[in-house]
Amino acid sequence: MTRTVQALAYSRPSALESSQAGQLLGLETAGGLTPRGAEPHPRFFEGFLAAPHVAARGLLCVADVAAARYYQRTLLSSLDPVVTGNGDRLRFESFSGCCGVYARLDVLGEGLEGAETGHGTTNVDVNNPLREALSRIAGSDPLHLRVGPKEMAVTTLDGPVVEKKVPLPDRWLRGFAEAQVASASFDLRAELPAAEAVRFLRSLPRASGQASRGARWVVPAGKTLRPTTRPVSGAVCLPGPERLATLQRVLRYATALRVYGPPADGVATASAWEVVLPGMRLTLTLSPDASRGFSGEGGVLEALATDDASADAELISVLLAWEPRIEPARLAEQSGLPVERVRAALTRLGTAGRVGYDLADAAYFHRELPYDADRAERHNPRLVAARKLAQEGAVALDGDLAAVNSGDHRYQVREQAGALSCTCQWWADYRGKRGPCKHALAVRMVRRGAVLAGGVR
Repeated sequence: MTRTVQALAYSRPSALESSQAGQLLGLETAGGLTPRGAEPHPRFFEGFLAAPHVAARGLLCVADVAAARYYQRTLLSSLDPVVTGNGDRLRFESFSGCCGVYARLDVLGEGLEGAETGHGTTNVDVNNPLREALSRIAGSDPLHLRVGPKEMAVTTLDGPVVEKKVPLPDRWLRGFAEAQVASASFDLRAELPAAEAVRFLRSLPRASGQASRGARWVVPAGKTLRPTTRPVSGAVCLPGPERLATLQRVLRYATALRVYGPPADGVATASAWEVVLPGMRLTLTLSPDASRGFSGEGGVLEALATDDASADAELISVLLAWEPRIEPARLAEQSGLPVERVRAALTRLGTAGRVGYDLADAAYFHRELPYDADRAERHNPRLVAARKLAQEGAVALDGDLAAVNSGDHRYQVREQAGALSCTCQWWADYRGKRGPCKHALAVRMVRRGAVLAGGVR
């Protein structure tokens, strides 16, 4: 697994402090991007939380996921949560070490009091003493929140007081993009009222020494969900249900549970579980299996394989403007591009961590993680292999058919209604459910090149 090390430099540790005016939660920020450019310690918010005890537990849930590995748990690593200010809300995000769970806490405008929310993205320090302090916040305690340094002059200090160096596998970077692509294809499948949401989530198995394997399914039944042994119509996949255990922290404050997923078609799929809280939403998105990280799902490959995606992404990026709601149709009007090319550009921007997807709003949102799309592309094995096949002349087109020489084998790729199939083992195993194989991708690249050059399909 390819790894780099990300250095997170904080001016001081985050802390929960008491004063005569009440408690102050100071979340310290590392280097990040804002509309003014890169800043060593950006400041996004200072004000009061409408429901401090709920926000504290929601933030702990996001930190729980950042510190967790739900598969092969002996390899521990943790990346501090990411916070994005979108002008009208704060978003706290994390990804599990095993790349199989994406968590996000959206603190909405009604959950924030007393100040305007800034724009930008950075990591926030969540240390063990802070976690212990957050867990002790009671419902009656007022809480003043500061995201960023107390004084902007702190950015002129010589060197950081606190520095964390975190191994950052490339598959985590791909995972952020794949989770976004998967979420954009989900629809709302069920909504449970508070009592039923609590009953259902408490009935799920807790984490054990070994993650569960294989797909489980639930189906809406009145105001609740009931388990089913097969993916009947309307069913939602619940892969590795013990991965939802961290939601136990906020159950007593839940007003509803929303469940999102694609239509059931007989195979395990990703799904998203959103707990609605006072002024907030906490969402966990699960990969199709506890042993299967988002990084290998292949949802971004078609977009990355297009020749237009890179240039289109450059155009779309200047229109993002840190908006909390980004709709492809509106971007299409502003850019003059077809909606499908806008979606492909957003997918490419997602590989650089520049957009995410909000299921409740059914819209993308702008953020700026410190990754670059070219790096994610370079370390995507299928995409790298497909480019090599295309460049080496391994693809021969013949109408709707194509032959691909790969190693000692010759594979046949067929196009039907815009979809490609292949005779390779990858296709036999997944039938396109984990994105195209390298042979189909290579054919897509060569076919597009032939069309651009005036060739015949």
